[in-house]
Amino acid sequence: TAHGGRVTPASRKERREFLIQESDRKGAKDGDLVVAQPKPQGRRQYGPALGIITEVIGHITDARSASLIAIHANDIPVDFPDAVIEEAKTKQPADVPRTDLTRVPLITIDPHDARDHDDAVYAEELEDGWKVIVAIADVSAYVTEGSALDKEAEKRGNSTYFPDRVVPMLPFELSADACSLREGELRPCLAVEMIFSKDGNKRSHRFLRANMRSAAKLAYEEAQAAIDGKPGGKAGDILETVLKPLWGAYAAVAKARDKRSPLDLDLPERRIQFDAEGEITGITTKERLEAHRLIEEFMIQANVAAAETLEEKKSPVVYRVHDTPSDAKIAAFADFLQTLDMKWNVGERPQTHKFNKLLAEIRGGDYEGMIQQMVLRSQAQAIYSEENLGHFGLNLAKYSHFTSPIRRYADLVVHRALITAHGFGPDGLSERSAARLEEIASHISMTERRSMAAERDATDRYLAIFLADRVG
Repeated sequence: TAHGGRVTPASRKERREFLIQESDRKGAKDGDLVVAQPKPQGRRQYGPALGIITEVIGHITDARSASLIAIHANDIPVDFPDAVIEEAKTKQPADVPRTDLTRVPLITIDPHDARDHDDAVYAEELEDGWKVIVAIADVSAYVTEGSALDKEAEKRGNSTYFPDRVVPMLPFELSADACSLREGELRPCLAVEMIFSKDGNKRSHRFLRANMRSAAKLAYEEAQAAIDGKPGGKAGDILETVLKPLWGAYAAVAKARDKRSPLDLDLPERRIQFDAEGEITGITTKERLEAHRLIEEFMIQANVAAAETLEEKKSPVVYRVHDTPSDAKIAAFADFLQTLDMKWNVGERPQTHKFNKLLAEIRGGDYEGMIQQMVLRSQAQAIYSEENLGHFGLNLAKYSHFTSPIRRYADLVVHRALITAHGFGPDGLSERSAARLEEIASHISMTERRSMAAERDATDRYLAIFLADRVG
């Protein structure tokens, strides 16, 4: 209005509205998304609270407003300080001895629209089993402890993925370029070579600080199509040499995985589709291919190897832990199942294979989605911790995050610890940082929850926008 206006909160949890006087509106117009703060009230005790607009961040009709609201409501840092961008553009990795893996045809398999490729895989058949190499971008060579890049990465804790954008942990100059394992380009990496028996049990592993050159960049769908007998383009060229051995090794490792019986919660993931203007065109369920499971399982194996090696070398470790469900949650879960005339033994220690048996029984039934959600709710929250509580969901005794240092600070810390433990170079984990691990673990557990809340918030808003003209 001519005399200012009012600001209503974007979050339903927030009740207060602010009155904005003309002099405090900073050019904001009706329908603008703004950041506002309370105005010091002075002696004024009655009447509505006054506010000052500090920033106009967009307009409510902007197709991308849902992500903007979620970013600001959850305090996700967006803009990189100049010093961080400068470092990202100029940083050169330290000259350290590296194993030459450039002749090994490691390949990346990612979503078709991925910009950052932090992991590459390769497998070959041995006389009595399989050799698998997982190579991960050597991000710690660029993001060194105490640098502006490092401080900003720790502050963010992880990248945040919205339906229409990414708020990255590292500037794109690094994440989509120098640290991305691009096809045909020489890249430094930290690799783990694992030897599996024919029945998929790991016999041994070793870590290497290396150089690699990705032989091919494939999308999940391309790799899967080639294996399913419809090879096209690049996937066809490497079908015999690279893809078939990968699937052979996966078949072996999958046997051991099925025996281990990790929690088999295959919850459908929704993908919101946008047109070039950012308007929502539809909502689909992401298809889960065997190619997804293959990469997932090899990453899990590499993560286990990292935790095992760090323990063996008596190094500080940030574990990824997932506690056993609490008695209270199991009791609530059993009560819920009773309403569907299903039994759950409350006295027994929770085990993943018991959940899996239940999930298999209800598959395709009327209550499948509901029971899956309740199984999920009965679980503890996975966190980062200096103390190893094991990983209930994956049914593993030792687990760390090692495979995504471009998008998670936890993995960067694990890389540094591995570099120090092996004497791979001067850019490892310092004693000063090792002493802060508990504090770091608790901070990055918080940033992960913050990102999940923001991602969920934005997705819910986009769903509501998409369904707004379908009321009834």
